[in-house]
Order: sequence, then structure tokens, then C-alpha cells
Amino acid sequence: MADSLRDQLLKSGIVKQVREEQRAKPSPPPSRGARPPQAKGKGKPQAPSSRRDSGEMDLAKAYAIRAQADASERKRAEQEAVEQARIKRERKAKIQKLLEGQTLNKAEADHVRHFEYAGRIRRVHVDAEQLAALNEGRLGIVQQNGRYLVVSQAIAEQVRAIDAHQLALLVDPQAAAADDGVPDDLMW
Repeated sequence: MADSLRDQLLKSGIVKQVREEQRAKPSPPPSRGARPPQAKGKGKPQAPSSRRDSGEMDLAKAYAIRAQADASERKRAEQEAVEQARIKRERKAKIQKLLEGQTLNKAEADHVRHFEYAGRIRRVHVDAEQLAALNEGRLGIVQQNGRYLVVSQAIAEQVRAIDAHQLALLVDPQAAAADDGVPDDLMW
């Protein structure tokens, strides 16, 4: 009848080859502090070493490749963040240079102009002429270093070209007249 798998392996010589390879490998000398090998029958059984196909990847190798990919991804993200910070600093410096001597804020301003910026209601102190000019779109407000600066429309447009997030308020006269949010048939 059919020989058992063990008999077939012995006849083919594969089992003998594996045993000879195991005998040929010298065992490493035990290092200091290492635990002595456990006696057979005690502890966890050891899995027999199996031959791997050349296409099969070792688990440790897969982990190493994944760790290397993760490290390169983190490095790329860090470099991108550094580049974005550099660009932001350059824009801020350009705006600072553009605003030197161009602000129209007055210390004796008696009116307050409220506006929305970054999802919150902000305010800037202006005089009556500046309030009218802000509402008409002839003046704009720029946020710089935590302050809100009143500037001319031309300066506000230049700031928008450099970094639109720094422009806090610039009223478009055509849009404001077309839709102010109040229905035309509302009676007071």
C-alpha cells in the first residue's frame, strides 16, 4: 500500500538532509546571564524549523520594511511642516514691511466697528470718517501680530495677494448693496 509521509521523506533523503544541516550548525556558546536551556518535556514545545520558499517573506523583515516606510513618511511630513512654517514666516515679514507707516489707526477714535474674523466677532476703534470709509469699502482691516490695523483699500488688496488669511475686513461695495441680509419688504 501507500507508504507513510515519513517513509516517503526518508526514502527521498529530505529528512536526512535536514538532520544533517541541523547537526552541521554549531550551537552558539551560552552568554553570561542567559538562562540554561529547558529540558525536553518541560515548558513550551518548540516548533520545528521549516524550510521557507524563496518568495515567502520573514515576519521580522516585513516589520522592518514597515518601520522604515513609517520613518520615511514621518520625515517627509516633518520636512513639509518646516517648509510651510518657512513660507508663513516669509509672508508675515512681507506684510510687516508693507504695513510700515501705512496704518491709519488713531488713538483718539470714538467709534467701534465690529466685524467677523476667524469665526468670532472682533472690533476696531475708528473715527466717524473711517467708519464711513470702512462701510463703503475704501478702507480695510488687516490682522497683524494680534492687532487689527486700518489700512487703505490698495494696501488691503496687496495684503490679500500675499496672504488672504491676514485680511480681516474689506467690504465689497457692489455685494453689500445687492444683499445686505435685510428683506426689501421689511417695515420698521
